[in-house]
Amino acid sequence: MRLRAPRITPLDPATLTPEQAAALAPVTREGARPLNIFLTFARAPEALTRFLQWGNYILSRRNALDPRRREIAILRTGWNCRSGYEFAQHERIGLASGMSEADVAGTMEGPHAACWDDLDSAIVTACDELVQDHFISGATWAALEPLGDKGRMDLVFTVGQYTQVSMMLNSFGVQLEDESELNPELDER
Repeated sequence: MRLRAPRITPLDPATLTPEQAAALAPVTREGARPLNIFLTFARAPEALTRFLQWGNYILSRRNALDPRRREIAILRTGWNCRSGYEFAQHERIGLASGMSEADVAGTMEGPHAACWDDLDSAIVTACDELVQDHFISGATWAALEPLGDKGRMDLVFTVGQYTQVSMMLNSFGVQLEDESELNPELDER
């Protein structure tokens, strides 16, 4: 986490406008408080609506990356962007999507972690290249060939989406929910 307190305070669910409530409806479970990310983004309800549409594609089965590899890409991107909130949320999602504890640790270590096969290593390398240079090198592109064109496109889409998400979370100061644990290596407050 970069900030000790939010720069943009999450909305109080009890005081939502009709537009904010409508934008939050897809991510609101009955009896549960929406996550701080969504309560913050709902200050711009039209943007949240569009954000959720794209995010739903990234997290759906229409994404050519299988859930485990998608979460590897998301966690590595969150790590590279130093987004404590993103990493904490997706560590839980990654474990539920087939990642092992070693895989999660590997997203912090990098492409040479012992847990990776060749394709996983190429995915982590691509994440690093995209965040650092906004470009996948020829060697990495070739190593990603097993994903096919759509898989490589979806990898770039996923890293791009979560780079943007990390930028917003970091800059807005979105704080973790009480039940979430911050990775101590991402606590920069």
